[in-house]
Amino acid sequence: MGNYRRRVVDGELDELLPELSALAIEGAKGVGKTETALRRSEVVYALDDGVQRDLLAADPGRISRATGTVLIDEWQRHPAVWDEVRRSVDRDPRPGRFILTGSATPTEAPMHSGAGRIVQVRMRPMSLAERGLGATTVSLQALLSGRRDPIEGESAVDLPGYVDEIVGSGFPGIRPLSGRARRAQLDGYIARIVERDFPELGHRIRRPATLRAWLAAYAAATGTTTAYNAILDATTAGEVDKPAKSTTITYRDVLAQLWLLDPVPGWLPVDNSFARLARAPSHHLADPALAARLLNLTAETLLAGSGASKRTPFGANTLGQLFESLVALSMRVYAQSAEAGVNHLRTRNGDHEVDFIVTGPGGRIVAFETKLASTVDEQDVVHLRWLRNAVGDLLADAAVITTGRNAYRRPDGIAVIPAALLGP
Repeated sequence: MGNYRRRVVDGELDELLPELSALAIEGAKGVGKTETALRRSEVVYALDDGVQRDLLAADPGRISRATGTVLIDEWQRHPAVWDEVRRSVDRDPRPGRFILTGSATPTEAPMHSGAGRIVQVRMRPMSLAERGLGATTVSLQALLSGRRDPIEGESAVDLPGYVDEIVGSGFPGIRPLSGRARRAQLDGYIARIVERDFPELGHRIRRPATLRAWLAAYAAATGTTTAYNAILDATTAGEVDKPAKSTTITYRDVLAQLWLLDPVPGWLPVDNSFARLARAPSHHLADPALAARLLNLTAETLLAGSGASKRTPFGANTLGQLFESLVALSMRVYAQSAEAGVNHLRTRNGDHEVDFIVTGPGGRIVAFETKLASTVDEQDVVHLRWLRNAVGDLLADAAVITTGRNAYRRPDGIAVIPAALLGP
């Protein structure tokens, strides 16, 4: 634990644990939940170990008798422990008693949701601010305040650097690797999903190649609102014996249980004044490195554009989509820290789109566009200006996230922020 890199969610845990009895840290395998929880625990039950699982099954009350904060790692392997924690908290609500970590929502659901007793905290792969790329100079929380502070700072990260971050992964155990070793680990991660995680949740996959093709089609739809039917069609193009729609819905649902899908919901303002807004989510995997690997894209092919778009089912600007997904991952980490939500905006006829709408605790919003370029022109801010005119004072701030070097505020008040300079 000596090499532990502090995560944004650590700040949230520092605030919650001294006042709450039980926290559940949830997220995809490999995001760092266990390492983060271990730093706050005196007693550990690792339930991916059959012996420790049997101990708790035989004597559930042992967690209540422990002294200090108890970590129950991979609690979904023995779902009954959730209700045991809930009952223990009912009997003794002292703060800081339990931390649970989970990499899947169990099929065998707990008897009780735990609402009011167990507070759930999402943990995602590492954001750009957590990857050691340099100091961040623009705070999302400050943007939400509406103060319109000066925007400044210079980033050393250029377009090739962002491409390296896309393929380099935000999983702490994969990031240090390079080249073939990293690709092998990502392949292994995907294989585990298909071969082990699905069966562990009670779903035997008769055609693993079809599930992997569905994942690749979903990866190709990154950053879009492509309908699930279209994803299915892209998966099975040219096939006569296509899987049933119910089968692919199962794929989607199980991948959501595993926290592998991280779609950004469509935005609906509280006053519902935008009757023409579409509600479809924009698609994102938990880590854009998984999407790049599923599409067999390397940093070199992404930068060269060597026919990459032709190899994907939707023929889209793949690098731009993956950059947007990298920003989406980071934005959601920062927004959670600020108790804010992240959505996207798209009108039903597609005449207006805004990549991200971040809604703060007071209801005011910050709107973001992403651009895979170092410069911003008038065309890049059209939708942000439209939104500003439409919502007035509801808009706390607006910005374009770029791959450029310098952060600044344009004469029209819209901020220009290199992705690596934005932080919580």
